[in-house]
Amino acid sequence: MAPQRQLFSFCIFSVLSFSTITSGYGGTLPDNKPSTQRFAPKYSYKLGKSVPQEAGPERLSLHTLGSRSTLQSKRMVTNPFRPFHNVSGARPSTPAPISVNNFGAKGIDHTDDTEAFQKAWAEACSSNGAVVLLVPPHRNYFVKQFTFSGAQCKSHITMQIQGTIMAFEDPKTYHFPDKSKQHYWLTFERVQNLVVEGPGTINGNGEKWWQSSCKQNNITRTLVPNCNNDAPTAVTFKKCNNLTVHNLNFEKAQQKHVSFENCTDVKASRLRINTSEASPNTDGIHVTETKNIDISMSRISTGDDCISIMGGSRNVYVANIACGPGHGISIGSLGKGGSEDHVSDVRVFGCKLTGTMYGVRIKTWPGGSGYATNITFQMIQMDNVTNPIIIDQNYCDTETKVINGECKPPPLQKNTAVKVHNVMYQSINGTVSKDGQAIVFNCSSVPGACEKIALDDVRLEKGGAAVCSNVKPTYSRVDFPLNRCPN
Repeated sequence: MAPQRQLFSFCIFSVLSFSTITSGYGGTLPDNKPSTQRFAPKYSYKLGKSVPQEAGPERLSLHTLGSRSTLQSKRMVTNPFRPFHNVSGARPSTPAPISVNNFGAKGIDHTDDTEAFQKAWAEACSSNGAVVLLVPPHRNYFVKQFTFSGAQCKSHITMQIQGTIMAFEDPKTYHFPDKSKQHYWLTFERVQNLVVEGPGTINGNGEKWWQSSCKQNNITRTLVPNCNNDAPTAVTFKKCNNLTVHNLNFEKAQQKHVSFENCTDVKASRLRINTSEASPNTDGIHVTETKNIDISMSRISTGDDCISIMGGSRNVYVANIACGPGHGISIGSLGKGGSEDHVSDVRVFGCKLTGTMYGVRIKTWPGGSGYATNITFQMIQMDNVTNPIIIDQNYCDTETKVINGECKPPPLQKNTAVKVHNVMYQSINGTVSKDGQAIVFNCSSVPGACEKIALDDVRLEKGGAAVCSNVKPTYSRVDFPLNRCPN
């Protein structure tokens, strides 16, 4: 009998020990599902207000966009911050963060910390496995032009910005290649599986660039000698795959704040972009040649487009954005200089625009080619917006236009246009600012250039009558006369 009692006691002890390990870790529940409660964010933005997470983008996975399957939609809105599930119950060892301070960064008194950032990045890149590159809190790190190259990286890098990265104010500290058409301040290039997260700030210190901008001169109608269009984009991600940018502040960009160029599988969330309404060409988030990108739960105040989606972009999902002031959410401009551009499968959902010049806009240059197709603007709230809904196929970014709406000088090919079709405006409500027009469809006279435009449940009050040319929209639940094109 004694051996049986010993065996029974050993079994009870083993069961209790295993239960203690698993409950202490919080990793495996009785139904064998991983616990995610302590990892899930508590709130998300919904039309500018804090609401429970279940009302956020995760619940949008039931919707589909264009020809995408429900499975693809679910993939695009999945929370990127998944819990680590270790079936053994043991916690993995985490290497100490690589701090820029360990390589000589000071973060004080306009000290140039560029070299320290270069050395810290090289160290992180050469490490094996996952690594954290830390920008410590409570300091301002001044950095000149720099490219964080991933060509030689062996690790999965998380760049954790807790302090502030700042550009030098004087444009003379920048050196651009003579033949470069696009200029950059901070660039992440060919970095795979990269995470850049806050809660710190990236500050472009762009005021002096704004003062010398030729575009600013057009706005103020003042003459500033030696104006230029050389201002760099503050932060650019080039050819990065499986990228996450999360919980960061961006301020006073020299030109665009954040640009995604030729990237795939991108999640950008909880970004706060704040710049003067008078700042020229300071797009909040710029997307070009990029596929499968989620932009969500962010607040953007700027002097140009809150979000701009350019040619070569596909499967773009924008949700829960608070925009204003600024120029709204735009697709384009496309087809400039007779070029061919393509944008498809774009969904803009659950956004609020306040005091913006435009709301949701598609803009193409006359004489271009290509298409903008399978586009949905859904559940958008407009408050005091000058032009809430716009399709402009005679777009020009100068003040001088010929009588028929085309740019001067005229396009190289007058009989071509970027085709705009399969566009849905659904559940768009709110108010138009004084002297504004709720709907402007300035479509091209090229046959077939502007087709399958649909409006469902649209009510925009206080604005002028809709202005339409070369288009025949379809309507459902659009009872307000000013929101319908004249017959």
